[in-house]
Amino acid sequence: MRDRFSRLASLSASLVLALFVSTTHLRAESMSPGQTNQACGSPSSIDDGWETASPDSVGMDEAKLCTIAARLTQRATTVHSVVVIRHGKLVFEQYFAGYDQPWGQPDGQYEFTATTKHDMRSASKSVTSLLVGIAIDRKLIAGIDEPVLKFFPDYAAVKQAGWDAITLRHLLTMSSGFKWDEARDWTDPKNDEPHLVTEPDPLGYVLSRPVAAPPDTLWTYSGGNTELLGNIIERTSKTSLEAFAREVLFQPLGITDVEWKNYKNGKLAAAAGLRLRPRDAAKIGQLVLNRGQWNGRQIVSADWIAQSITPRFQAVGYFGGTLFYGYQWWMGRSLAGGKEIKWVAAFGWGGQRIFVVPELDLVMMTTTAQYGQPKEGLAAMDILSNIVIPSVRDAH
Repeated sequence: MRDRFSRLASLSASLVLALFVSTTHLRAESMSPGQTNQACGSPSSIDDGWETASPDSVGMDEAKLCTIAARLTQRATTVHSVVVIRHGKLVFEQYFAGYDQPWGQPDGQYEFTATTKHDMRSASKSVTSLLVGIAIDRKLIAGIDEPVLKFFPDYAAVKQAGWDAITLRHLLTMSSGFKWDEARDWTDPKNDEPHLVTEPDPLGYVLSRPVAAPPDTLWTYSGGNTELLGNIIERTSKTSLEAFAREVLFQPLGITDVEWKNYKNGKLAAAAGLRLRPRDAAKIGQLVLNRGQWNGRQIVSADWIAQSITPRFQAVGYFGGTLFYGYQWWMGRSLAGGKEIKWVAAFGWGGQRIFVVPELDLVMMTTTAQYGQPKEGLAAMDILSNIVIPSVRDAH
């Protein structure tokens, strides 16, 4: 993903390998409170709302899951966490020390445990989509076919031709059609994304973009779309996006240790600023898997979940064109045991991933530090497709 806000030159492959080999395996005697048994990934009990269980008790091969650390060593990949949920129970978690670029903190070596928050980066977009659904459920927003400009009458002076046709649906599906390019290098003056960080009025910047294609005809990945969605929630709820999220989503999920970071201009980063514990991020995946329910409580409507994870566009130009896009959620598939297994996911820059596998009643969450690497997210996909999915011994 291209939500890069503290980018430095990439470490050389040899340095990454050295850092990984020296820090991957934490010794059990030095584990801090909340850290798991690294040898077998047995979940900690930290009273965060998860019921824990052994992999064997939910139809998974524990020995296979315990090969994850060795697999990562073979690939010399800086992964910080792997969390696995099956049948609604936390069955595996493993954490690794390593290099990171955390938002607002120095780049460097960090240790990670079950109680350490991690940048979600663009996985924040998927959470913002859930918040849009909740706002619609609560009648704060009439629906996704509402015109975007209806919510921004104070920006009438910057309106460009074609914006009247853009609706919330188009923002959600990245098909709004306004000119936007964040696939360039961060320092390229033609990259639009840095303007979200540095502009005194980033909303004005987004709303003043010319329309390059009619809405619903061209898929273009754009943090600008998500920033507008976040601000629409703020304007309709009459509170900050973070406060709204805490009230309607995080508190019902039992998520208490959460941050939502601001850009340098002081504006909340709806598209990329969320920081969560990996176990809490996995709750987001479980919520989607349960069609909007958590512990029997309907937090977001089942219809919104169904609409959100319905493929709307081919994600052209991303990961070889094998992915589809819904309402700020990705859809793809893995090949395991000669069979295609479909999944839904939240993706964040650097390899942050929340995978939801409905067919197997499975959630997997990873945090990594593959920032700016050509094969970003490869480690998470490898673990999912070659270890976690194959470890399932049943299909129900």
